[in-house]
Amino acid sequence: MSAAKTIGKSIVLLILIVIMILAGLLWFDYLGVIEMKKTFTPIYTLLGLTPQTSETADKPENAIIADLETDRNAKIIEEYEIRSQELDKREADILVKEAENEQLAQELEDRRTALEESEKTFNNERKKTEDREVNIRTRAEYLNGMPPESAVQILLAMDDQDFIDTIRMVDKIAEESGSSSMVSYWLTFMPADRVAEITRKMSSKPQSLN
Repeated sequence: MSAAKTIGKSIVLLILIVIMILAGLLWFDYLGVIEMKKTFTPIYTLLGLTPQTSETADKPENAIIADLETDRNAKIIEEYEIRSQELDKREADILVKEAENEQLAQELEDRRTALEESEKTFNNERKKTEDREVNIRTRAEYLNGMPPESAVQILLAMDDQDFIDTIRMVDKIAEESGSSSMVSYWLTFMPADRVAEITRKMSSKPQSLN
């Protein structure tokens, strides 16, 4: 009777050991430590459990996939950096070109301003010359209508340049009208040294003293 009890206890212990082993395997498989999911699928279904299904990267196929993904990401980053550098260089080139264009525009503006100033100065000088010529003609016509002695006194009061310009205009008016010029007659009433000085300047600078 005691031998039967001993055998019974041994069988129970063996059953418990087997159950514990199976429970341990089931637990490790559930955690993903070992791969026995196909074996324990009915038990998982019966218990309503979902085992861990994540694959570790230490498997060869996972390592290859991970390396490919890393390389792809590295290439994407490299292409992005290259593109960024190209954009930075293009932006720098654009800024340089804009600075050159601004400098050129400023130079053109300065030239335009200088040209306008030059044209304005030229027009002013031309107007002054035209106004002077009108005044000289008016003066010459006025002298032609005066008694010779009075005309001579007015001429002698002028500076040499006005004197020369006036008697030249008197000659020009006489030539235009086909009459005789009064200049030679006026000179006979003037001091010889003044006449000599005027004649010398007219010979050395026929058009102008300036």
